[in-house]
Amino acid sequence: MVPGVVICNDDTSQEKLPLEEIRLLVFSINNTMKDLPMFRISIFTAAISLLPFGQPLIFGSATFLASGTVVFATHSVHAQSVGAYMDSGVEKGKRGDHQGAIADFNKALEINPQDPGTYYNRAVSYFELKKYHRAIADYNMAIKFFPQDFPAYSNRGTAKRAIGDHQGAIADFNKAIAINPQYAFAYGNRGNAKYDLKDYQGAIADFNKAIAINPQFAAAYVLRGFAKGLSGDQQGMCLDFRKGSSLGNENATKGLNQLCQ
Repeated sequence: MVPGVVICNDDTSQEKLPLEEIRLLVFSINNTMKDLPMFRISIFTAAISLLPFGQPLIFGSATFLASGTVVFATHSVHAQSVGAYMDSGVEKGKRGDHQGAIADFNKALEINPQDPGTYYNRAVSYFELKKYHRAIADYNMAIKFFPQDFPAYSNRGTAKRAIGDHQGAIADFNKAIAINPQYAFAYGNRGNAKYDLKDYQGAIADFNKAIAINPQFAAAYVLRGFAKGLSGDQQGMCLDFRKGSSLGNENATKGLNQLCQ
């Protein structure tokens, strides 16, 4: 649980929420490859990426902390001010105004420089702006002030993966899993880091675990399908694409149409 993050239920009681991360799998399929043999998917441009195209995939990339964050400050006016800047930054981030969001988070940190949620949120915006080193620095701070923040470890891993530090990324995913062994996104992210390293069997094992935890994790089926295809398992690849497609993943449907006909 993240300290200080609360929501009001319908009965007005407050319940602490864990951080959650959501990111859809995005990859680009080059239509000119559709007539090539099945197992030429090594040159089939199904880029494993995160928005925007061309960046490393992140399963469960950070969403902003819930509006209404409570900051523990010695002065209630300061707490209210921090909350106002946080809420404003969150809304700007949701609209894609990450520069504006960062400006608000900066103001919140001027008031309370020890709030892990503010660093976490600012890291989200830095990541979206492809300022990966700054994102890593802010995740470092979030973890410093809340060492059990498993989504921050997972997100820091994705930022490390974005700069090519795959071993560092895997270490962060391992830490997230050690804190919360049921965190499916961390297994998905670790699977992608192993995929980058061409450890397809290791990637498949991680996608298996992610799917076992969350059978509706459509993107994990897609990536597991590619890993199986690159391992020579055409039937397994197409079965995974079919499952992902049945869960509404458009990329799985594209894979079926172009690789499984």
